[in-house]
Amino acid sequence: MDYTLKLDQALDRLHEEGRYRTFIDIERQNGQFPHAVWTKPDGSKQDITVWCGNDYLGMGQNPVVLEAMQEALVATGAGSGGTRNISGTTVYHKRLEAELADLHGKESALLFTSAYIANDATLSTLPKLFPGLIIYSDELNHASMIEGVRRNGGAKRIFRHNDVAHLRALMAADDPAAPKLIAFESIYSMDGDFGPISEICDLADEFGALTYIDEVHAVGMYGPRGAGVAERDGLMHRLDIINGTLAKAYGVMGGYIAASDKMCDAIRSYAPGFIFTTSLPPAVAAGAAASVAFLKGAKELRDAHQLQARILKMRLKGLGLPIIDHGSHIVPVMVGNPVHTKMLSDMLLEEHGIYVQPINYPTVPRGTERLRFTPSPVHGPRELDTLVHAMDGLWSHCALNRAEEAC
Repeated sequence: MDYTLKLDQALDRLHEEGRYRTFIDIERQNGQFPHAVWTKPDGSKQDITVWCGNDYLGMGQNPVVLEAMQEALVATGAGSGGTRNISGTTVYHKRLEAELADLHGKESALLFTSAYIANDATLSTLPKLFPGLIIYSDELNHASMIEGVRRNGGAKRIFRHNDVAHLRALMAADDPAAPKLIAFESIYSMDGDFGPISEICDLADEFGALTYIDEVHAVGMYGPRGAGVAERDGLMHRLDIINGTLAKAYGVMGGYIAASDKMCDAIRSYAPGFIFTTSLPPAVAAGAAASVAFLKGAKELRDAHQLQARILKMRLKGLGLPIIDHGSHIVPVMVGNPVHTKMLSDMLLEEHGIYVQPINYPTVPRGTERLRFTPSPVHGPRELDTLVHAMDGLWSHCALNRAEEAC
C-alpha cells in the first residue's frame, strides 16, 4: 500500500471539487473585534473585518469576562490538573454548572469541553441507561448529534427536516412500549431556521418520549435571560435535556447539558466522553460563568444583535441577493457552486478586507454552497456599508444571479 499516494488522491479530490478547506491566520485584538489582523502567506499583514465568527455578541472581549478569567488564572494557574474525577473539579466548574442550571430552569447541568463532546457523549450513552431506546433524529442535526446517535449501538430513525407528520408516522410504527427520545435543534445554523419545539413536545407527550434539544446557536441570544428559543417560547419545562455551548454567544469555550439531577448524574457516571476527558481550565470556567451571569440581564445586547441581523438581511434583499431568511440572526447568501463560493470568499478578503468562510459540502448539500454571515452588535454602520457595497459589486462582477430571496 502506498499510503502517501492515497493521501494525495484524497486531497486531490477535494481540490478538483473546489471544496478544499483553507485556514487563514487571524489575530483577534482585544477591544477591537470584529476587526482583526490577517497574516498573509507572504508574511505581510492586513487589517480585516470578521463577518463569520460565532462570538455573536462580542463577549470574548467583554471586560466582565476578561476580569473573571484573569482573577482565576492568577489564583489557580493554567490547567485544571485532570479529569473531573481526578482533581479536575473546582469551585469554578461548580459555579458554572450552577449558573447553567439556573439559566435553563433545570435541577442540574453538566459541563463538557465542547458542545460537540456534550452531544456525542450524551447521545451515545443514553441507550446504556435506557435499554432498547429508539432515537428519532432530524435529518439536518449537527454532525455531533449524528455521531452520537450513530455510535450508541441502538435503534435510530431519521425524520425529514422539521417534518412533524413524518416524525409522528415513524413513532407510531414502533413498539409503544419501547423507550424513545427525539433529538433536534432550536436553530439550524446553515439555513437559520427554527425547529418546531412545541409540536415535537406534543409528540413526545403522546408517545411517552424524552426530548433532547441542541440550543447552541440560540443560548445567550434568545429569551428574556438568554436561555434560548425554548425560553423565548415558554417551553423549557417540556424539554428533558438541553444542550448548549459556551463558545458562541458566551465568547469563551466549552459545552454542557442541563437536565434533572438524576439524568446529569447518570451521564456523569456512564459517559466515557465525560469520565476520561480533562476538564476545562478554571480560568475558562470562570470566564464562562461570568458571561452567562452577565447575559442573563443583557436584553439590550440581544435586541441590538437582532436589529443588526434584520438590517443586513433587508439591505441584501434590496440588492436582490439570494438570501435565506427564517427570522433568525444567521444570514446565508446562496451561491450554489463550490468554486464560485470560494472565489467570492477570496475576493472579499483580498480586495475588501472582509473575512467570511465559504460553506461547502459536506457541511451543506451539494448545490447549496453559500456564504454565511453572522452580524453582531459590534459590527457598526461603517462595517455594514462596506460589506453591502462589496457584495453588490462582486455579484455584478461575477455575473451571478439575483433573486428576491432564496427561501
